[in-house]
Amino acid sequence: MLNTMNTNSLYLIAILLFPGMFTTCTGEKHPLVEKPKYMWFDAEANFERFQYKDSITYYLDKTKQAGFNRIVVDVRPLQGDALYASSHLAPLTRLDGYAVERDWDYLQFFIEEAWKRELKVSVSTTIFSGGRPHTRDGMVYRSHDWDEQIAVRYRPEGLVSMKDDCSQMAVFLHPLLPEVREFCLRFIREIVEKYEVDGYVLDYCRYSGVETDFSRPSRQAFEAYIGKEVEQFPQNIFTWEQDKDGNFRTVPGPYYKPWFAFRAQVIHDFIERAKQEIKAIRPDVQLEYWAPSWYPSLYLQGQNWGSKRYDLAQENDQVSPEFYQTGFAEHMDVFMCGTYLEKIYGMDEPESIEYGLARAKRVIRDDCRMVGSIYALNHTDIEEAAYVALAHSDGLMVFDIVQVIEFNLWEPLKKGIKRAE
Repeated sequence: MLNTMNTNSLYLIAILLFPGMFTTCTGEKHPLVEKPKYMWFDAEANFERFQYKDSITYYLDKTKQAGFNRIVVDVRPLQGDALYASSHLAPLTRLDGYAVERDWDYLQFFIEEAWKRELKVSVSTTIFSGGRPHTRDGMVYRSHDWDEQIAVRYRPEGLVSMKDDCSQMAVFLHPLLPEVREFCLRFIREIVEKYEVDGYVLDYCRYSGVETDFSRPSRQAFEAYIGKEVEQFPQNIFTWEQDKDGNFRTVPGPYYKPWFAFRAQVIHDFIERAKQEIKAIRPDVQLEYWAPSWYPSLYLQGQNWGSKRYDLAQENDQVSPEFYQTGFAEHMDVFMCGTYLEKIYGMDEPESIEYGLARAKRVIRDDCRMVGSIYALNHTDIEEAAYVALAHSDGLMVFDIVQVIEFNLWEPLKKGIKRAE
């Protein structure tokens, strides 16, 4: 029977029988069976642990042994400082009172050691963050030069600079301003030029939430966007209403829907530009983007990671009919779908990993590859979560290695990956 088969038939049989051994002419495992499996190395959570080279190599070994073939190295956390040799950003040497001085390049060491283990490397940076309000550290607190570029929050008590709002996790810069966008593109270009990374993950590439940005430049740009003057700003966007329990909620004004389409377009345009800049330097570098899976509510942050062929207005009456035009799936190579959910199964359960991945596929419409992303802290059944994420998407990403270490999740992750493959 085998004598009658053509070369393609034998090729497919070999892939099915020996998926772990089959390679292409370049020596890489065949892409049909070797999905990307990322382990995320967060900068802040691992700042103290990874001050030592032997700690990095030890956990790269553990990552490889668990079945992962790719890592994400975070080199610009919320403070806005750098864990790489930057000509534009200050080095990150102190975090929460702990100091680390290196005479070696953190990112370059990760890359070289990952390659030795046949692990590909994606680099991650926060994009529009620049400091941490609760500790008042980061680049925006070292110089008043940033004051006019910091996003303005609209709260029930009025307008406030994010720099002075200790309730926030991070200070966001104003995504609309040309000088902010160029600042961010500068460190993106720098990394792609200096380091042979395989992918670039845009993190915190969004607005901070419904309350930002209500600065004067935003008002002027929005008025140009709609072609008319907004008489009462920000009240014509929305107002705040307090319920009987003392909680505040937004009450839409006449420009509520176009406002959120405008903000989503700002983020869309930046991502499109970032991809152009990256590909102009190194076309083989993947543009990757992480966002939560709860797509219908992310318009509040300007995150329309869907396809332009998917109309959110059909299921959410809070967005305008034109909102679909802001979808940026076509500008990503890989979307990391953050199903950071405790429930795993349930196609009728919006709070399940299975549902979140299925919805993401519908929303993206094959405009890019979609990788299922899980949160290691939800470790009750991490084996099953890893299995579902990998089996139901184009890959797996686990955030973050600090919880994998703390709860010793290596073996269940390895089992989940093995089952899926």
